[in-house]
Amino acid sequence: MDFISAIFYIAAAAAALAVVALVSSLLIRIFVGKSIRNGDYPPVVGTVFDQLFYLNRLYDYQTEMAKKHKTWRLLAPDQSEVYTADARNVEYILKSKFYNFNKEQYNQDIMGDLFGQGIFVVDGDKWRQQKKLARFEFSTRVLRDYSCSVFRQKAEKLVKTVQEFSKHNLSFDVQALLMRYTLDSIFTVGFGVDLNCLEESNAEGNEFIKAFDDSNELVYRRYVDPIWKIKRYLNICGEATLKKNIGLIHSFVDRVIRTKREQMEKEQNDDLLSRFLVESKKDPETMNNQYLRDIILSFMVAGKDTTANALSWFLYMLCKNTLIQEKIAQEVRKFCSRNDATVSEFVESITDEALDEMHYLHATITETLRLYPAVPVDGRCAETDDTLPDGYRLKRGDGVYYIAYAMGRMQYIWGDNAEEFKPERWLKNGVFQPESPFKFVAFNAGPRTCLGKDISYRQMKIVSAALLRFFRFRLSDESNIVTYRTMLTLHISGSLNVYAEPRTNLLKN
Repeated sequence: MDFISAIFYIAAAAAALAVVALVSSLLIRIFVGKSIRNGDYPPVVGTVFDQLFYLNRLYDYQTEMAKKHKTWRLLAPDQSEVYTADARNVEYILKSKFYNFNKEQYNQDIMGDLFGQGIFVVDGDKWRQQKKLARFEFSTRVLRDYSCSVFRQKAEKLVKTVQEFSKHNLSFDVQALLMRYTLDSIFTVGFGVDLNCLEESNAEGNEFIKAFDDSNELVYRRYVDPIWKIKRYLNICGEATLKKNIGLIHSFVDRVIRTKREQMEKEQNDDLLSRFLVESKKDPETMNNQYLRDIILSFMVAGKDTTANALSWFLYMLCKNTLIQEKIAQEVRKFCSRNDATVSEFVESITDEALDEMHYLHATITETLRLYPAVPVDGRCAETDDTLPDGYRLKRGDGVYYIAYAMGRMQYIWGDNAEEFKPERWLKNGVFQPESPFKFVAFNAGPRTCLGKDISYRQMKIVSAALLRFFRFRLSDESNIVTYRTMLTLHISGSLNVYAEPRTNLLKN
């Protein structure tokens, strides 16, 4: 063996030893000190790296685990990641011991590049400040009336857009259309800016939606990628794409803030962003443009993604259950307008009183959210050693996640028909009956309950009533298996292509 070959083999052996040492060190960190065989702690079903193998069906994997164990855990290098589908534990985490569970630096590191210091990422004073201002805005009758007016206007435009597809018997991606509708709505209601995204020609708005949705998915992948920080440092793979997308997103939102500042110099506005801009004058160093941008993005994901996702799954389930679709249409006809109303006249007839009477529509939307919650899994971090109501112990630093997607499918929560789509489970003598927010956790619960829950329901009911008044929907391909993208919010994977068949003699401009 010559000298160069010897050097090569020595280098290769050293590299192999380094890899072995690294892997051994990682395994030691994962398995040592985790009380694996101690029955006082939740049963171990694997490590966090197992999630890589189930990434494309992650929420179904979590559902399978929850059927075997109400509470279970995955081992991570520094702590355990505990998952629970036990409503008692959810109430404990989100309400009873709320201040013993924080958002965790680990989650903030993963989500911070996209959402920064927005309300869904931060704890403490920043969270309280944002919640206080947002709660005041959401509690005003002015916002409720204004938002419903905007939702009706946008619903009218949406119906007319769908009408064009229907007129030519063309299928279309209803999820993409709903994403544009909800983005338009949240920017108008929340930030006083009309993006006009329902226009196909609005390339900038559509580019923004794609960049945001792709970033949502890429950020979530960090939870199962052990070397994402290295990729970010080297600016390679998905991290390079994420960085580019975030640059586009930030640039777009910064322009919105500049536009709003210019508007406020000329006139007083009452939207959410205007209130934050007024507040920022009291502390301009802390509440700078970057902080305001983070706030906008957090409320945007709440107003765009969650509503569009829910409506997309709602229409999908109606396509799979045509009798339910027709029953809702009958309810809409009963409480809204006369039969010969134009689109404009009809949306104006969707009053608060009419919405409150539509119990079956409300139940069907709720049943959709039970099975397809907008946020399929969410969690906190234990600040101290603790014991959950089910008797399992936690160690300080453990992540604790409540799995809303899985909970909606648990027979021990919803009965033997848990996996059936059954709106009637929410009705008693035809009147909607809510369930505990700790078993139906689609809108979070406790102090972090979604502030826009009521407005979100009204928006979903307005647009649903408008669409089902004028169209019957069916899937363009009944054999297509519809599933989700694994991301922070529960998007339908790919497109949801449907046909909209006009209801006889109803569509009049």
